[in-house]
Amino acid sequence: MRARDVMSRPVVSVDTGATVLEAVTALTEHGFAAVPVVDDGDRVVGIFSESDGLRAEHRRAAPVTEAMTALVEVTTPDADVSAIAERMLSQRLRSMPVVEEGLLVGMVARRDLLRTMVRTDDVITANVRGLLDRYAGSRRHWAVGVTDGHVTVSGEFADTAERSLVGALVRTVGGVKDVTLSANMPATIGWED
Repeated sequence: MRARDVMSRPVVSVDTGATVLEAVTALTEHGFAAVPVVDDGDRVVGIFSESDGLRAEHRRAAPVTEAMTALVEVTTPDADVSAIAERMLSQRLRSMPVVEEGLLVGMVARRDLLRTMVRTDDVITANVRGLLDRYAGSRRHWAVGVTDGHVTVSGEFADTAERSLVGALVRTVGGVKDVTLSANMPATIGWED
């Protein structure tokens, strides 16, 4: 798996004209550990982290360039995620900008790397179950199974309209390739794998 497969985009960044307060605002509004600082050409010139913000607490109006870390570890879209993880661990980094031909194109954070440990089918299953829970409330009539993005929903449907609606809802979940609705199994109490 490569950086391009896990990186976050579009990237929230601050430009070199931003103040410390503006950079702290970007961090807190988006829940990031760090934001890249870019020049007018969208090239990374630094990174502003939570630690930088805490150190500059009394200099809120100062330019971000005075508080940022100027030596920035970057990676490329083709970099292997295990190599990125090793670099991040050895250098105690929480995130790394992804650059292509010098331009900022993404950001890889520790949580992006952790997501690779979770099987995609598990994520799809959880999302489908959550969606059907919100639709049906306490009426949990369906068992959900996912294999390679192919979703099977089994159980009893009130009518063809509900069956169609459930199929349409499941198709809205990211990663779903197709949906099979089966009324062959009796309704279940609770979810099944």
